[in-house]
Amino acid sequence: MFTSVILAAGMGTRMKSKMPKVIHTVCGKGLCRWVIDASKAAGAETVCTIIGHEAEMVKERLGDVCNFALQAEQKGTGHAVMQAIDVIKSAKGEVVILNGDTPLVTAETIKNALDYHKSCGNHATVITAVLDDASGYGRIVRGADGGVRKIVEQKDASEEEKNINEINSGMYVFDGESLVYALSKLTPNNAQGEYYLTDTLEILLSAGKKVGGYAVSDNDEIRGINDRVQLNEAEKLMQRRINETHMRNGVTIHNPESVYIEDGVKIGSDTEICQNVTIKSGTEIGSDCVIGSGSMLDRALIHDKADILSSVIIKSEVGSGTHVGPFAYIRPDCTVGDNVKVGDFVEIKNSKIDDGTKISHLTYIGDSDVGKRVNFGCGTVTCNYDGKKKYRTKIGDDCFVGCNTNFVSPINVGDGVYIAAGSTITEDIPENSLSIARARQVNKEGWKDKRR
Repeated sequence: MFTSVILAAGMGTRMKSKMPKVIHTVCGKGLCRWVIDASKAAGAETVCTIIGHEAEMVKERLGDVCNFALQAEQKGTGHAVMQAIDVIKSAKGEVVILNGDTPLVTAETIKNALDYHKSCGNHATVITAVLDDASGYGRIVRGADGGVRKIVEQKDASEEEKNINEINSGMYVFDGESLVYALSKLTPNNAQGEYYLTDTLEILLSAGKKVGGYAVSDNDEIRGINDRVQLNEAEKLMQRRINETHMRNGVTIHNPESVYIEDGVKIGSDTEICQNVTIKSGTEIGSDCVIGSGSMLDRALIHDKADILSSVIIKSEVGSGTHVGPFAYIRPDCTVGDNVKVGDFVEIKNSKIDDGTKISHLTYIGDSDVGKRVNFGCGTVTCNYDGKKKYRTKIGDDCFVGCNTNFVSPINVGDGVYIAAGSTITEDIPENSLSIARARQVNKEGWKDKRR
């Protein structure tokens, strides 16, 4: 049990954005939200996020997933942590300080750092990383006992200290009481007039408290995001992490570098994801499905054994054994049943399509309720909008709709109806009827010669 304090008050000027840095997204989730979720997964009882720049926007985006403390003026990292002093004083167990712009940090690393902190009897533990090139970072200087003696910045480091490759990640584990004590002694004794969190370590060491350092096993976890290039680099790493998790859970992904899957997507075993596919948060895909190249699924529910080829499905449900595509567009609020065929260049919007129906090609179905085993001919259109209001079309079971049929809604079509090709239907059709709604063909022989 521990408390997590996340520093997320900065502006992030290098992002060159109207939005605060910490709500920019990686794989569909804000930078700070990744850190919050990692904290909770590691067992945090309380998460307090320190906000400042565009605080209301950050609160609105994060919602009620954590507590908030406001840093109205940015006066350093130590000052930021001071804003959560009431939360820290009431904390049970340790306090973990994390950064809102490090989305790659994992729950496992947080747990391991906590375990190390406790097992060593530390009052503070710096989460560190060992880099091949540590230029520009604060170096971790350890004593003969392996504990952290100080953190020295690049500009203040001696030549010997510059050769140290272990650096400060800016993340820490503190004993709660020790952190309260150190914060009470913190002063802005520097040219910038800021309160530095690193100074708390010196305060604790001066008081005879033990300070240690825990080195992460994966240096990517401490990556901070400062600009769009680093945002892209983090997203690539997260994309790889997400895709590998799905593959280890029994999903086949072809050319995974080209497949973009956001956080929170669920995919069943033996499903095959082809290259150049985008799957957004809120999507669930069953087992034994094929998601073909070029498809995009957004908040879609795809049942077992469905086949989606080069199509877009948004906030809709597709039944088991159903084939969609290529080049189909299923817009929000659609329910497509089992063993349905939605073919090429078909668009469906706000409609229910029941089991066994075939909509093979070049058809628009909008605001409609379609029964079982209906066959739509090529070029069918439901004319659902009169310029002011939208109306529904209802088609019963076992109907046959000829090519180039227009339904001028509202229309009710009974079970077992046949509709002749080229018809424009403006009235309801009783069950088991044949409906023909077109002008009788007239051939004017010799017309071409007379026209000349």
